[in-house]
Amino acid sequence: MPASPILLPAPPGPDEPFDLDLPEGSLDQLLAWFHTYGDIYRLRSPRIPAPIYVVNHPDDVKRILVNQHRHYVKGIGIERVKILLGNGIMVSEGEFWRRQRTLIQPAFHRRVVTGLEETVWAANRDLLHRWSLAARNGEPVNVTRDTSDLALQIVLCSLFGTDLPAIAAAVGGNPFAILTQEPSRDLRFAARFRSLGRLVLDCAQRRRAEGREHFDLLAMLMAARDRETGAAMTDKELLDEVMTLIVAGHETTASTLNWTWYLLSRNPGAEQRLHAELGAQGDAQTPTAAATGAAVSYARQVLEEALRLYPPGWLLTRRAVAEDRIGDYPVALGTHVFISPYLVHRHPRFWEEPEAFRPERFAPAAATARHRYAHLPFGAGPRQCVGQLFAMMEMEIHLRTIAQALQLRRADDTPVILEPQVNLRTRDDLLMIPALRTH
Repeated sequence: MPASPILLPAPPGPDEPFDLDLPEGSLDQLLAWFHTYGDIYRLRSPRIPAPIYVVNHPDDVKRILVNQHRHYVKGIGIERVKILLGNGIMVSEGEFWRRQRTLIQPAFHRRVVTGLEETVWAANRDLLHRWSLAARNGEPVNVTRDTSDLALQIVLCSLFGTDLPAIAAAVGGNPFAILTQEPSRDLRFAARFRSLGRLVLDCAQRRRAEGREHFDLLAMLMAARDRETGAAMTDKELLDEVMTLIVAGHETTASTLNWTWYLLSRNPGAEQRLHAELGAQGDAQTPTAAATGAAVSYARQVLEEALRLYPPGWLLTRRAVAEDRIGDYPVALGTHVFISPYLVHRHPRFWEEPEAFRPERFAPAAATARHRYAHLPFGAGPRQCVGQLFAMMEMEIHLRTIAQALQLRRADDTPVILEPQVNLRTRDDLLMIPALRTH
């Protein structure tokens, strides 16, 4: 008689299956189960025979993403992302990922980020001009569309520098505009986006032939060399990393700015405090905290709180490639693990009134008392977002530029519906009415 299989203890969880296609209301359901089952619970999916654990305690987050990170690789959904981004650092694994991360990291050093600030200021001055004109005419602005266009312009200018006009001229317009014009991220979109790779490689080949020095992120990626072999990235590796930076650098920033304006419009006390800080600074184009490492401004606290409530990367998936243990439960080989910053950021043990918008949570004194892994809008551990410093600089400049001159209010009272796709975004565009501030 064959031996009976050994049943390992499993976390509690709902009996009903969870739809991995994430229909409307999925986030509310995950949050409700968190409040019902606690720091770790199990999901069932008819499409995934292996166990799925949802992990919500910062101690367990640290174990998975930091202490035992080699026991886990990227999980459910990563194959879909690979179709779009190739084998860039967002999806690659092992020694190849470590090599690529080492090659890319210098491009996002504080010194480099500081050098890109003027590009960001200029783009935001242009946006301020357009929104100020709308304010004078009493017209609404599409915050979702405009911040998306802004973020795309900034990442493209930062990557391609003075070559960007030539790239656009070659095809009669910005070829990467499909990122803002096409909301879906299906296979058809992935094919169209990857076809733009030829433009990136043509630009790189022209630069090699000309031998002229450039001062942008593409130049730094092309100049990067492996410490041991002295080898540069291949064209395929370079392309995958550039495409990754375009998508990651555009969508996460645009989503956060969209949510920030929504939250400020609903919280006049926080908005007034932001205006007071900006009024005290005057109109000077001063360096950001990201550039200087200075004390965290209230503008920065506003952004951090927006990232807490609506983290763009709302779900981190992992798959166990070695046995482990999370809390009281063993983790078998092949187990899928979900870490949702959206849930972790609402853990009542670490966040008082977690649904409330309180930027002062991120004042320096409060930050030192907080669990380090209770706030992870950019991930954590070795795979923490390489562009975090750049993103915070970009968003702080935007907020300072616009809020210095304008106040934004919702154009209507329609409910804002969350859409948890690759990034956490609003289902519908956010229309707002700008008004000139009198200071």
